[in-house]
Amino acid sequence: MTEGPTLLIFDFPARPPGGPEQVAALRALAKDIAAEPGLLWKIWTESAEEKRAGGVYLFRSRAAAEAYHARHAARLAKAGITEIEATYRDVNETLSRVTRAPLG
Repeated sequence: MTEGPTLLIFDFPARPPGGPEQVAALRALAKDIAAEPGLLWKIWTESAEEKRAGGVYLFRSRAAAEAYHARHAARLAKAGITEIEATYRDVNETLSRVTRAPLG
């Protein structure tokens, strides 16, 4: 394990896209996530066909990723979302910079 940037990948079952209320709720969630300590960026993922959603996050450190994981998993569980998959990956900064990764 390195002390550098850490990717956190979340994937979970998701309801089909909803109306304006869901859009507003997700926008509020996005603003909350954007303020997460140590978060560099997030890419939102979804598959209507597979009925799954999630995200790919880049955190400054493994500790920041783990802290967010705990908070977000609890938030999802409160919403009744189970079968949450989370994966951590260390980032090879040297090679990622060669391929223009947005490391922050």
